[in-house]
Amino acid sequence: MFGTSNLRFEVADRIRALNAGGIGAIHLLAQRTGLVKAIDDGLHLLKVHLPYHESDHVLNIAYNVLSGNTRLEDLELLRHNESYANVLGTQRIPDPTTAGDFLRRFAEPNIECLMDTVNSLRVPLWSRRLSEIGTMAVIDVDGVVTPTTGEKKEGMSLSYKGIWGYHPLLVSLANTREPLFIVNRPGNLPSHSGSARWLDKAADLCRPVFARIRFRGDTDFSLTTEFDRWTDAKIGFVFGYDAHPNVVEIAKSLSEAEFQPFVRPAKHEVQTESRDKRENSKEAVVRKNEYKNIRLVSEQIAEFSYRPTACKKIYRMIVLRKNLSVERGENVLFDDIRYFFYVTNETELTPEQVVGEANDRCNQENLIAQLKSGVHALHVPVYDLVSNWAYMVIASLAWTLKAWFGLTLPRAADRVDILRMEFKEFLNSVILVPCQVIRAARQIILRVLAYTDRIRLLFRSIEATGHLATQ
Repeated sequence: MFGTSNLRFEVADRIRALNAGGIGAIHLLAQRTGLVKAIDDGLHLLKVHLPYHESDHVLNIAYNVLSGNTRLEDLELLRHNESYANVLGTQRIPDPTTAGDFLRRFAEPNIECLMDTVNSLRVPLWSRRLSEIGTMAVIDVDGVVTPTTGEKKEGMSLSYKGIWGYHPLLVSLANTREPLFIVNRPGNLPSHSGSARWLDKAADLCRPVFARIRFRGDTDFSLTTEFDRWTDAKIGFVFGYDAHPNVVEIAKSLSEAEFQPFVRPAKHEVQTESRDKRENSKEAVVRKNEYKNIRLVSEQIAEFSYRPTACKKIYRMIVLRKNLSVERGENVLFDDIRYFFYVTNETELTPEQVVGEANDRCNQENLIAQLKSGVHALHVPVYDLVSNWAYMVIASLAWTLKAWFGLTLPRAADRVDILRMEFKEFLNSVILVPCQVIRAARQIILRVLAYTDRIRLLFRSIEATGHLATQ
C-alpha cells in the first residue's frame, strides 16, 4: 500500500523552519514573568559574561528538555539548528561540555538560591488563580530513588532497595502539581532525612498567598518531633503512621461498634450507561495455577486519640482495618486482618476524608513519574552529587514552565487541561509545532505550518503574557 517512489530531497535556500515552534511562546513566558532577569539578578556563578549570562545557561538546559530532548548531549543538535537560534535571538548556545562546566560551578547555596528565585515568581501566578486552585495549599513530600550505572558518581550510595544511586527529596504543591524543592541526597539516606526544613520553607512560601496549609506524606514523614511545632504554627498535616505494636494493640482493643464500614468513592462518574466489566484474566490465571492470592473482603474505619512519645499534644489517629482472604486456587487458606494508620491534627475532616487525603497523595507519584520519565529531570548526567542536584532543579524548570503556561491562559478549562496534561502530550500538542521562521525588520515571525485545535493555546498564551508584562 505504501507505493510512493518519486521522492526527492532539496535544501531550502531562504526558507527556514523549526519543528519546535512552541518554544517561542515559552521564551516569551520566561521573559514576561521576569524569570530571565530574576536568574541573572539572583544567581552569580560567572565572573565574566563572555558571552553567556547565568540565565542563558539555565534556560538552555530547560529549553533542551522542552524541545523534546532527553540528554545533556542533545544540546549539540540544537547548536547546529539556525532556526532555533533565530527564535531565541542568539548566534549560538552553550554546547554540552560548557553546560556541564556550568553545572559543576554550583555549590549548595547557589542551588537553594536558584530554587528560591524561581519560587518567588510563582506567588503572583498563584494569587491570580486562587478561586480555582483553592485557598488551602496542599504540600506533598516524598523521596525517590534515582539509579545510576556509573561507578565514579561522587556522593552516590546503595539505597534500601539495593540500587546504587541518589535519593532526591521532592516537595511539591498538589494544587498546581509544581515541584517547589528538589533536594539531592546520597542513596542510603532515609526518605525523611532533612525533610522538615524543606517543608518549613514550602510553608513560608505559600503562607502569603494561601489562607491555610496542609502537609501530606507517607509513614516515613510522620516526624513526631515536629508535630507540636507545626500545630502551633497552624499548619495541618495528614501522614501515614507505622503500625507499631502499641497502636495495633489499641486498634484491636476497640469495640466492633466503634468500627464503621468504609466505602471508597467511585473513581469516576459514569456519564452515560454503565458497562459490564470484562473478565479478570489475571485472576483466572492465578486461580488456575493455584498461586497464593490475597483478596480484599471488606474495610472498616475507626478513630482514637493518641499522643506520640515525642509530643505533648494529643492527635487524631485514624485506623483502617482490612479484612483479607488468603487463597490458593479455589481454596481459602485463612483470613487475615491488617491495620493501616493515619495521624492528623485536622479536626474538621471526617475519618473517611482523612484516608481520602492520604490516598490523594498518589498524584505526587504521578508527578514523580513525569519528572523521571517525561521530563527526565531526575537523571544524573554529571559526576557528583551537587552538580546532579543542579541539573535536577534546572531540568525540572521545564515542567514549571509548562505549569506557568497553563496558569497564564485566560480560559479556566484550558488552564485545567494544561495543568493535568502529561509532559509528552504537552510537547506533542503545544511545543512541537512546525513553524516557518521569518526574519523581518526588527522581529522574528513564526508562521504555523500545521494548525491543530491546541495551537490556539499558543496565541492565547502570548496575548495573556503580554498583559502580564505590562503589569
